[in-house]
Amino acid sequence: MVTKQFTGSPDEADLRRADSLAREIFSDVANKWALLIIEALGERTLRFGELRNEIGGVSHKMLTQNLRMLERNGLVERTVHPVVPPRVEYTLTEPGQALRVTIDGLCDWTHRYLGHIEASRHRFDA
Repeated sequence: MVTKQFTGSPDEADLRRADSLAREIFSDVANKWALLIIEALGERTLRFGELRNEIGGVSHKMLTQNLRMLERNGLVERTVHPVVPPRVEYTLTEPGQALRVTIDGLCDWTHRYLGHIEASRHRFDA
C-alpha cells in the first residue's frame, strides 16, 4: 500500500477526492472493527485477550490488523512490558480519545433509532 504524504494542500483534506489523505484516513477508521476497538478501549488500558473478549466476533487476525492500523495512525498506543511471557497493552492516544467522542455519538444515535430502523427493515423486507 502506498501512503500519501500530506503536502498542506486543501485537496489532501478533501474527503470527496479518492486520492486524498483524508479519504485514506477516513477509510481506515470508518470500519466496524476499528470503531468497536476504540469504543472498547475507552479510557482503559487493555491487553490483547481482554480486548478480544470485549468485542464479540472479532477474529485474532482482524483484531491484530486493526490494532496495527490504529497504532500506525496514532490513535492507539501499544506498550510492550519486558517480562516473560511478554505483556502487551493497548490504550487510546489523545487523538484516539477525541475520535471516541464522535464514536460515542454514533453509538447514542444507534440506540436512539434502533427501534425505528428495525421497523423500517421489517417493512422493507415484507
